[in-house]
Amino acid sequence: MQSKSLSQAPVLALFPGLKPPNKTLIFHQICVLSITFLAYASFHASRKPSSIVKSVLGPTISSNSTQDPNLSTSKDAGWPPFNGTRGTQRLGEVDLAFLTSYAVGMYFAGTVGDRVDLRLFLVFGMVGSGVFTVLFGLGYWLDVHVLGYFIGIQVVCGVFQSIGWPCVVAIVGNWLGESKRGLIMGIWNSNTSVGNIIGSVVASGVLEFGWGWSFVVPGILIILVGILVFLFLVVNPEDMGFVHPGMEMEMSVETGSLENLRNVESEESKLIESDHSDSSAIGFLEAWKLPGVAPFAFCLFFSKLVAYTFLYWLPFYIRHTAVVGVHISHKTAGLLSTIFDIGGVLGGITAGFISDIIEARATTSILFLFLSIPALVSYRVFGSLSKLANIALLFLSGFLVNGPYSLITTAVAADLGTQSLNGGNSRALATVTAIIDGTGSVGAALGPLLAGYISTRGWNSVFFMLILSIFFAGLFLIRLAKTEIQEKLSGK
Repeated sequence: MQSKSLSQAPVLALFPGLKPPNKTLIFHQICVLSITFLAYASFHASRKPSSIVKSVLGPTISSNSTQDPNLSTSKDAGWPPFNGTRGTQRLGEVDLAFLTSYAVGMYFAGTVGDRVDLRLFLVFGMVGSGVFTVLFGLGYWLDVHVLGYFIGIQVVCGVFQSIGWPCVVAIVGNWLGESKRGLIMGIWNSNTSVGNIIGSVVASGVLEFGWGWSFVVPGILIILVGILVFLFLVVNPEDMGFVHPGMEMEMSVETGSLENLRNVESEESKLIESDHSDSSAIGFLEAWKLPGVAPFAFCLFFSKLVAYTFLYWLPFYIRHTAVVGVHISHKTAGLLSTIFDIGGVLGGITAGFISDIIEARATTSILFLFLSIPALVSYRVFGSLSKLANIALLFLSGFLVNGPYSLITTAVAADLGTQSLNGGNSRALATVTAIIDGTGSVGAALGPLLAGYISTRGWNSVFFMLILSIFFAGLFLIRLAKTEIQEKLSGK
């Protein structure tokens, strides 16, 4: 079992007034949601630079393309070894190095996270991610042109980054009951898109001073947020003397008198937790066998493949695709790519809200997935007609693509990690979250790599890959959606 002294945030020890009864459960829930939101937003902000600098590092726009002459700069020369004829493939290989280690690390991070102090483990991941993001950027000033340097940095950085998601989802799951979980976690999961937006704006804003700054600034940012997490984050409500929100719901339903039971049962529940906490952490293979885990994990494999292809290649695509016959600048392409993430914020919130209303996560996910197919086709075909059309269709694509991705990685993972077959035990949360998002991350690793190779044949081929992936993602949820619909029709 974790030592309570380790779980206690330093600031709370210095300021007892922040503890109950001076501060309520709702106050601390808001604090935890805010801190973990900032934490994972900083993770994504530090991932975004590699997407923004692709158009600077990679091959130049072909000479037969129309381009505003005022936008041509010395940056268009590229950066060896990424500016040759196989430049996009090399960029894809760097993405693969990061995302492969991220996916592998995710499985181990979840298992470790269920057994150690999550606050310290999360801080460890944040500081490590920041250091290696900065090291990648230092390649600019050190004039590094060795592919192995960039791949090596990304491999280690991916391992540190994999620590983030299982930790923050497990912590949020500890503090929230199941009521309105889809909506709350849909809003909270906008941290990924907000992080992407912050990373895009910061990396694009300093790009003119040299692409190294696009990595150094976000790297320092995540380290600073990591310090905030270390000082303020509380992992479990029990550490503050609160009853777990899910436990409160169960006791109120059974007796109708929560207040009468708290004093009698709180000490007993703490003793039980003390005796069994170490053995209650579910095994990796056992977690795979929990109902719904495998279908949602494989659905996320294809869904995240699509989302991460946009994450890593959208600014490059925008830069190399003429809008009204003219190519835009590196900075403008980076800023325009944030429209996809803005749509993703609203898509995640909407998907969570709808799934709460109809109480059907799989059905909601399928609805968004299949609607995103015509949206992607429209963006590819009509996005170059005008800037307004590009922005509107990019927003719609982000809304529909990120909706199910957000829902599965948050509310669905939390539901499956605390389902009744596991005794409602939150100690399985990090493991189940790691399985689902780890499997999704394998797809995330393949998507950008394939895009790098396939784009040499034309972007129509890339979009065909994305549409096919969305179709397969929906197929994995059909049986679960059918069960949900049948249960609704039968009145269960």
